[in-house]
Amino acid sequence: MPPAPKSGNLFELPDPLPGAEVFTALFETPHLRVERILSTGQATPPGEWYDQPQDEWVVLLQGSATLTYEDGAALALGPGDYVLIPAHRRHRVDFTSCEPPCVWLAIHSFG
Repeated sequence: MPPAPKSGNLFELPDPLPGAEVFTALFETPHLRVERILSTGQATPPGEWYDQPQDEWVVLLQGSATLTYEDGAALALGPGDYVLIPAHRRHRVDFTSCEPPCVWLAIHSFG
């Protein structure tokens, strides 16, 4: 993995926008990872669930998205909305906007 940038702008987007999600590590230690995620209409494939071994705190800075948990609970997110997803809480992303693209800031905590 390339070294994390020392400075930048979270809203600076590539032109043209990529067809796949882009995960950029901004800061990383053995116990913490901060990353920007850029989504342009992607969703978790049907029948698949994220089941992460670490807690994840995420804030949607731009765009709109829908997060769904395995128990059926759904959370619509807009700019400024954040959520803590505990380790092993199975979830999926059912929707991310294309216009504007979603800009997320995610913080992962490792034991």
